[in-house]
Amino acid sequence: MRRRPRPPDGRPPEEPGPRRTRAPLPHRHRFRVLVPLVLLAFVASVLLVEGLTTRGFAGDQDRRAPHSARGVPREVTGGGPVVDLTDGVPRDYRAPARTVVLTFDDGPDPTWTPRVRAVLDRHDVPGTFFVTGQQAVRHPGVLRQVIRSGHEIGVHTFSHRDLATQSTGAVDRELALTQLALAGAGGVTSSLIRMPYSSTTSALDGPEWAVAKRLADKGYVLAFIDQDTQDWRRPGARAIADAAVPRDPDRGTIVLLHDAGGDRSQTVEALEILVPRLKEQGYRFTTLADVVGARSLNRPVGTEELWQGRVFVVAVTVSAATVSVLGTLLLVVGVLVLGRALLLIVLARHHARRRPGPRRGPPVTRPVSVVIPAYNERMCIAKTVRSLAASDHPVEIIVVDDGSDDGTADIAEALALPSVTVVRTPNGGKPAALNAGIRLASHDLIVMLDADTVFAPSTVRRLVQPFADPAVGATAGNAKVGNRRRLLGRWQHIEYVMGFALERRVYDLLRCMPTIPGAVGAFRAEALRDAGLLSADTLAEDTDLTMALHRAGREVRYVPDALAWTEAPHTLRELWRQRYRWSYGTMQAAWKHRHALVERGHAGHFGRIGLSLLALFQIVTPLLAPLIDVLTVYGLVFGDPVRTMLAWTGVLAVQTLSAACAFRLDGEPLRPLWALPLQQVAYRQVMYLVLLQACLTAVNGYRLPWQRLRHSGDVLLPPQPSPRGP
Repeated sequence: MRRRPRPPDGRPPEEPGPRRTRAPLPHRHRFRVLVPLVLLAFVASVLLVEGLTTRGFAGDQDRRAPHSARGVPREVTGGGPVVDLTDGVPRDYRAPARTVVLTFDDGPDPTWTPRVRAVLDRHDVPGTFFVTGQQAVRHPGVLRQVIRSGHEIGVHTFSHRDLATQSTGAVDRELALTQLALAGAGGVTSSLIRMPYSSTTSALDGPEWAVAKRLADKGYVLAFIDQDTQDWRRPGARAIADAAVPRDPDRGTIVLLHDAGGDRSQTVEALEILVPRLKEQGYRFTTLADVVGARSLNRPVGTEELWQGRVFVVAVTVSAATVSVLGTLLLVVGVLVLGRALLLIVLARHHARRRPGPRRGPPVTRPVSVVIPAYNERMCIAKTVRSLAASDHPVEIIVVDDGSDDGTADIAEALALPSVTVVRTPNGGKPAALNAGIRLASHDLIVMLDADTVFAPSTVRRLVQPFADPAVGATAGNAKVGNRRRLLGRWQHIEYVMGFALERRVYDLLRCMPTIPGAVGAFRAEALRDAGLLSADTLAEDTDLTMALHRAGREVRYVPDALAWTEAPHTLRELWRQRYRWSYGTMQAAWKHRHALVERGHAGHFGRIGLSLLALFQIVTPLLAPLIDVLTVYGLVFGDPVRTMLAWTGVLAVQTLSAACAFRLDGEPLRPLWALPLQQVAYRQVMYLVLLQACLTAVNGYRLPWQRLRHSGDVLLPPQPSPRGP
């Protein structure tokens, strides 16, 4: 065992010096916290508004089976189609003789309501439009045109619910939302209502009558019908017109038609037939307000009501538009996730089935220098060094103690292993420590690993074999989680296996490996010098170096059977800090090497393929992926729970298939996959938030300080699997 105080060239560690920089400024910290909270509050509000005003109601559902008419007064069932109970005494009204009231349900509709209105206006005929609140907030301009033309507006609830099936609170909500919609969209409120699925007064049953009395208590006049044209069945324009003609010429009639809910071209054509015919026969047309002897059943709203309504209309409009955008993005995410999974599976299996080509040189047997940067690694360093000393390939081990104050260097020296050199340097950060070790290396092949990583005896030998090809400048090994006994460790184990067994195989095929993991990688010393050694410009020095190697024209290969076991974070707090640094560092490195997109040769190949795939699948897709979970919750609360769970299960099935394929390719037992559903529910959400925080940090322009994890040294070297690989 040799001991050297610092590199022989006497140069100090690279700037910018120690990584323990000052804490973030308070306002920058608030920015990274407040933005996600504001975004979450906005999305939650949007989905809540959309759910309560649209998805929360069934719309045109089938009507319930009729009940007994017990309790309905005979004077109501045998009376006129307009009922006023506002003073507690039932009063019914009929249209006067040779008078017709044309009523239209379910609008306003942007296509058919204007056409219906145009026919009425051309013939100077008033109409009564029973509108739903949902349609009013969606098409406020259409409603305003109806009101400006002098037509009457009635309430048809907000979402066309059968009120007899709803609780008192649900009925009140339907009415309140509809009046808000009318106020915001049309500047009026209405005391005229037609309950959905109601027809003639003779068809009233007990539950409907109970609702009618509650509506009367709120000041509503109830409108039923004399004749139903059943135009929604689309029997033909002439049949609709015939059904609207009063059956008794000496009596008036209230006619039911529709201006929304489907193709209403026959209704419009029927009006062109009906109105001239009835006028020729001496009929006049009026509104329901005229039938009950009121000047109007519509009331202009005051300023406060108007603005409350407008705010409501804007909120619903924004919510509907946002949910529409989210739905489109969800489709994009679904295609990306499914396409990525299939691409990874197909290409990774192809990579595993490849037959190695003829070797471009003899087996690599020359000695290798191994560099281990260490800062306060007393719990891990002995195990790491011993695993390297047991290598079946000749190695020189250089432990660079980066200013530790816990006796790390003393522990490494106390091992008294003849192949180990311990170098003590002032704390300058991991890149500086690695560069110090590189300069001390005696051999042209250099392996780097973290101080919390354990190698198998064959790892170094397998890692350096691709260097028989002179074009290869570096190789990436297969890092595995060595502490997977707890649930968090199992989740990370699944993530690591999927990342290395699938993603790195694909990157290897495409010749655009973005990262040689700090836990296990090998390099030509010449290639390292061409790349400028390791840089402190980013927090992902391994990714930065890998991209620099590509830009220097060096090939980077993946060696799946070069195994290393590393210590993963034990707590969610430590996991957050690690992944936060990784995500932010990767963005820094990608931005630093963005010019590779327009470069030629191997650098340009890496830039246009490697950087594009990294941006698409490591930044864009994960940022959009939370939509899957957000809209799953939305669907469970406001949509069809069965269909929602089937869709979510489909996503889980794709993930399970990908994971199973990765485990098979990597020779891993499938038992840990029982934790995959829990990983999708809990662990994945943490990764979303980490990436969002990293993006906000990048946008805010703050340089994140280095964040070291606490290690326990409990990495285990399990029996070696036999991955399928070249």
